[in-house]
Amino acid sequence: MFDYLFSTSGDIIPLILRITAFVVIFPHGAQKLLGWFGGYGFKGTYGFFTGTMKFPGILAVLIILGESFGPVLLLVGFLTKFAAASITIIMIGAAILAHRQNGFFINWNGNQKGEGYEFHILAAGLLIALVVGGAGVYSVDFNLIGKF
Repeated sequence: MFDYLFSTSGDIIPLILRITAFVVIFPHGAQKLLGWFGGYGFKGTYGFFTGTMKFPGILAVLIILGESFGPVLLLVGFLTKFAAASITIIMIGAAILAHRQNGFFINWNGNQKGEGYEFHILAAGLLIALVVGGAGVYSVDFNLIGKF
């Protein structure tokens, strides 16, 4: 189990993927947890998920924490496969439950009622590559391989 969880190569490409995932996903998590970047913070996001979306409270908490701390784990390359898989599930859930009705495209011109699921598919693809390939070089996972 530990061998698979931390397995990776010494390749640099996953480092690029991890940094990219952090840059594009962390701000969304910070909106949900901290209220940064125009977000509603934990209380507002929790209320939206449990009230409007009718999610169970534990699921709301897992989404908020996963989207907030998962990118940080990716950045340092610790538990990369777990973090990437967790965020992938969040992205697929968001695409299906919150963005599907708005179509495929991001709302570049303000012509739609909301955002499409284009971003979520792109993010999921990037994250699945990390689930399959691991953290790569310059990661905590890479340094732990020899210890298990």
